[in-house]
Order: sequence, then structure tokens, then C-alpha cells
Amino acid sequence: MKLMTFNILFGGEDRFDAILAIVAAERPDVLVLEECVGWEDGARLRAVAEAIGAPAGPQHAVLGHANLRPSGRRNHVGVVSRVPLARAHVHAPEALAHCLVEVELSLAGEPLVVLGTHLNAGSEDRRLTEARWLLSLVPPARFASGLWALVGDLNGLSRRDPYPADLDARLAAAGITKYGSPTRYDTMDALEAFGWTDALRVRPRSSRWATALRGHGVKVETRTDYVLLSPRLRERLALAYVIDVGAASDHNAVVAELA
Repeated sequence: MKLMTFNILFGGEDRFDAILAIVAAERPDVLVLEECVGWEDGARLRAVAEAIGAPAGPQHAVLGHANLRPSGRRNHVGVVSRVPLARAHVHAPEALAHCLVEVELSLAGEPLVVLGTHLNAGSEDRRLTEARWLLSLVPPARFASGLWALVGDLNGLSRRDPYPADLDARLAAAGITKYGSPTRYDTMDALEAFGWTDALRVRPRSSRWATALRGHGVKVETRTDYVLLSPRLRERLALAYVIDVGAASDHNAVVAELA
């Protein structure tokens, strides 16, 4: 089974054909899309489902309607699954900047719970609050014994990625303040402390790791896109990798393949 996360930037706009080509080539079994802006009529979600070979309908495609942002946009989260969904639920409490889509499907006869989300982009404090709320959804005993995946743009940095020793200075020179000064890793630290494992750091297919080049003038390689796995699901991880999407978005996609 292949899990994929892809932040498509403002709904894809005139890049939608390129986005469809990328997901069709990769053909994930479960695809989580962030920033599905303007997708309320369902047409683009259906097009994505068709591109990856998933049947149409709510058993295979869910659009999580997100909270309204100060910009006036709603950065919806879409989940498309080639495997029928046993259940799906959209969470959009005030604690979240956007929303979280929780789905359950079968992996080799066992329930697999996938949480697809997009955390706050502006503040590590707000991201940490969102992460703690997210963790409150996950019963520790079921997490330890079951199959769980957390997939999406988490907007936080991981200290396990190969950032340079002078990252703080580079972020400052690039005008990037959302990670704090000194750089904070609290959100990803909290998720790892709970037991989530970053697929890309466990079984990387290559040395490519960054998913976004950020900054004004000075550019800094960063990664905020993750496929995180519960302990038992980690045992099934075959490999993980970053897909260079070119001009299709400002985020590269991340994929994890499960045996």
C-alpha cells in the first residue's frame, strides 16, 4: 500500500492538469491533499479519484471542509482512497486552523486509521496546540496495538532532518520567522514523543528530503510534509521518498510504501 501527501497550493488553479499527471503517475492507494481551495463542488476531487484509479463516491473520496482563514480562504483537506473506506469523519474544531480528516480502511485484513491534516502555518505555539488536540483523538492503547498513519503538511520542522548548523542565521537572513528564534521543533518533538515515526527518516529511498525552498532572497531548504506511522505500521514500511513536483506546487510530495 502506498500513502502520499501533497500540498497543491491554493486549489491547484492553472496547475491542476500537472497535479493530475503527478498523482496518476504515482498512483497512491491513499492520497491526502492539502489546500483544496474552492473544491466544494466535488469536480476536482472526482478528477483526482479518476486519475489514481479510485471509484467515485463517498466510500473513496472525502473533502474535509476547513475553517475560514483571515485571508477569506478555506484550505480544505481531501482524502482519496483506492481501497473502500469503512468510515470517515471530518474534524474542524476551533482549535484547528484548517481541519482533520479521519478515515479507516483495511490493510491486509486489519483496520488502518489515516489522519489527514494541515497544521497552522504561522506559529509554533499554535501548531503545538493543534498537535496536542490531535493526539487527544488517538487512544494510546489502540495506537500501540493498531495501524495508524498521520499524513499531511504539519508545518513544523523536525530536528531529525539534516538542517545546517547555522539554520537560525539562514532563516533570519531569509526573513522566515514562523519557526521561532532559536528554531523550535516542539510540534514534531511532541508527535515523536507520543510514538509516531517519520517514514522518510526510517527508510529513505534517496538522500532527497526537503519539500519546500523558502525565503526572500536567501533560500532555505525545509520540510513540513510528513507520513508518520504508529509502531506496528512502521514494521510494514518498505521505503519512503520525496517527489519533485516542479512548478506544479510550492511543496514537493512525500510517499511511503507499506509491505
